[in-house]
Amino acid sequence: MYQVTKTYGHDRGISACFRQPKAKSHCRFLHGYALQFTITFTCETLDENNWVVDFGGLKLLERYIKEAFDHKTVVAVTDPAMPKLKELYKMGVLDLLTLPAVGCEAFAQRVADMAQRVIYTSGRETLARKVKVISVECREHGANSATYYPQH
Repeated sequence: MYQVTKTYGHDRGISACFRQPKAKSHCRFLHGYALQFTITFTCETLDENNWVVDFGGLKLLERYIKEAFDHKTVVAVTDPAMPKLKELYKMGVLDLLTLPAVGCEAFAQRVADMAQRVIYTSGRETLARKVKVISVECREHGANSATYYPQH
């Protein structure tokens, strides 16, 4: 079994603002990070280049990640401040993204789904080798991260 990782680091500037309205801590306030995502791929056989995946062929994945998170204010659909946030969105103050859940755990799951979709659409050869996304880590900064492991 082979395993490789692709990291879209903090240096990429994928900056997102979010909050956890039910938190008892300061996490209930809007705050932001330059998010980092590390995606782990696996397969049993290598391609003609002796690779699990062509990292250069993952440009679409990076585009998806940036479109989903970069300079977005990400809030849960159940956020009690939603009417005000929508108002700010309409005023052009923020770029609003609503999700069923917010946080590194939910962001890692969203990126895992994106990554598997990119692998799935990348060609018959990739599918034949059964390339899979086995984990995605979303990191806020050096001290905080969450990892999602998709079920296959």
